[in-house]
Amino acid sequence: MIDKIEKIGSSVIQHGKINNRIYLMKLNIVDLPQIIPKIDQLAKENNYTKIFAKIPSKVLPVFTGNNYSIEGFIPRFFDHKTDCFFVSKFLDTERKSVPVGELISFGDLILATTRSTRLKYKHSLHYKLERLSIKEAKTISDIFKKVFKTYPFPIHNPDYISETMMEDKTRYFGIKDGKKIIGVSSAEIDIINKNAEMTDFAVLPEYRGQNLAFRLLIMMELEMKLINIKTVYTIARLKEPGICKTFLKSGYKYSGTLLNNTNISGNIESMNLFYKHI
Repeated sequence: MIDKIEKIGSSVIQHGKINNRIYLMKLNIVDLPQIIPKIDQLAKENNYTKIFAKIPSKVLPVFTGNNYSIEGFIPRFFDHKTDCFFVSKFLDTERKSVPVGELISFGDLILATTRSTRLKYKHSLHYKLERLSIKEAKTISDIFKKVFKTYPFPIHNPDYISETMMEDKTRYFGIKDGKKIIGVSSAEIDIINKNAEMTDFAVLPEYRGQNLAFRLLIMMELEMKLINIKTVYTIARLKEPGICKTFLKSGYKYSGTLLNNTNISGNIESMNLFYKHI
């Protein structure tokens, strides 16, 4: 079972019981203001506990005027010109609960990271980094299954991996030990708006602790520059300090926490937002 991706007017949403939310992924402003009550009604019919939206700055007052609160922000997100806000409406008090302990731990991580130097890329002849192809879709999905018990998008399905590759909406990258893929990641690309989400970092347990996610990230950034992407960002798990540290030490800026936002590895978790202009 996966959450649905469908349209309301000319806008794209994802919704379902796995994440127990509606995610307004791509807003077409011609759908305002009528899309807001439509989403409210959909949430009411399905007893969803959160509505989450990614919107351009000029429509922020429309959403805050309808009980949305700001959870994150990325400057020059759309076409390297227009700022983006990540806003949410909580429909359940428990969903709005703040993970105080996790946030304090993350604050300590930020302080420790800012006092240390950035990670440096160390070339290793032992591992090979490359962009992955459709013929490797099943292996990619198998690694995701091993690393993520649940995920907000159907990355456990090799057909989904293949489809996103063919549409060139997502590019997948890997690290190989010989011919064996030991770590993967992906970049979800919005070529029109010149941004890309750096996501799906998954390294097999026996190969962790070697900064492989950092190596993948460097390769991904280089490829994004080649296709004129100007802003890269990620939505990373608050409770996973390793991946948060990788982005912080790679020059990404922290710009918000999305409370109880995403079902990943079996539970709904809070997520940190990081971005970088390249």
